[in-house]
Amino acid sequence: MRNIKIVVITLLFSVTTLFSMHELYSQDEFAKKMAEAKSAFAANKLSDARFAMQQMMQEIDMLMGKSILKLLPSTLDNMAANAANERVTGASGFVGVVVHKDYGILKDEPAISVEVISNSPLLVGLNAVLSMPMLAGGDGRKVVKVAGYKALLEQNKDEVNPGGHNLQLVVGNVLIAITHKGATADGIVKVAETIPVAEIAKIAQ
Repeated sequence: MRNIKIVVITLLFSVTTLFSMHELYSQDEFAKKMAEAKSAFAANKLSDARFAMQQMMQEIDMLMGKSILKLLPSTLDNMAANAANERVTGASGFVGVVVHKDYGILKDEPAISVEVISNSPLLVGLNAVLSMPMLAGGDGRKVVKVAGYKALLEQNKDEVNPGGHNLQLVVGNVLIAITHKGATADGIVKVAETIPVAEIAKIAQ
């Protein structure tokens, strides 16, 4: 019982913090889910208690995602955001939330795509590469720094619409993936530096 109280208090603190940034989630809804979790735990229905807690965590992830989406710039590299394509989605498995925003049009596709993914399973392998840059060497890949964080830079090899570069930036448990189909290596790094990485890190962690 003590452990679930600690978890519930932690969740409540997280949601209270997020309420100051977003108003789409009802405190009554959160209180209801929290009561369900405590009641199920008291009745030794551990599966039901876990399910209720998972629902609360999903709601927290969605709130975080919507707050991060607001932080992403309205323009990147002088290209306006494609508002109709903006989205925040919960994801299955180990991924908490995926935030997507893209900009401009190039060959009938967005010229720049930005995705912020929390708890991505890709982070394990990517962190290994970033900690040993020699693993990234060759084939147009290299490790660079953006706003003080390490990132993997590589040429975009999309078979449908090749050209430009991709950049994968790791901020704690968050992956920020940027594709710029019209940028040089230096160009995509400059674009990435206009994204408020530190502010995203504060929300996501």
